[in-house]
Amino acid sequence: MTATLLPAPVPTKAVRRLAASVLIGEALVVFFALLVEVRLNPERRGAILVGALLLATAAIVLAGLLRHRWAYLCGWLLQLVLIATGLLIPVMYALGLIFAGLWAAAIRVGSRLADR
Repeated sequence: MTATLLPAPVPTKAVRRLAASVLIGEALVVFFALLVEVRLNPERRGAILVGALLLATAAIVLAGLLRHRWAYLCGWLLQLVLIATGLLIPVMYALGLIFAGLWAAAIRVGSRLADR
């Protein structure tokens, strides 16, 4: 059994829908988690808000670009960036790992559905 980290050259609707669902959910969770962090660390308010908006916007834009195979590579990059934000906000390690797992599952399950 091989791990599927990228969809077929032309991603199917199943892959796109599952991956887009993960990205939209990720955008919402990350944005609201970072808003909580603003309340906990008001001295870093500007940087946290900018980071939250950038991450959430990137996830939403990528959700709209999933008809292109390169967008899935960008999705993996986004997952790595989310995990890396754990260096500044420790709870983001957990959120990043959870969403990276969901991202991998969406691609894998979507690809399996496409094979049927």
